[in-house]
Amino acid sequence: MQEPIVRDPEVMHGMPVFRGTRVPVQSLFDYLEGGDTLEEFLEGFPTVSRELALRVLEDAKDLLLARA
Repeated sequence: MQEPIVRDPEVMHGMPVFRGTRVPVQSLFDYLEGGDTLEEFLEGFPTVSRELALRVLEDAKDLLLARA
């Protein structure tokens, strides 16, 4: 399975984005930090699938737990 996050200097100045979109991954964390739900994020960024957002969150969780 392909990685859910990609970086390309030609897309959003190389910021990490959700694969197949121009949506910065940071946007998801900003929404959640601000108290918004995953559903609200997905409504605001319809090019990001629920599955893709959940994969990014799962990867972030795995990285955090590996560091603990």
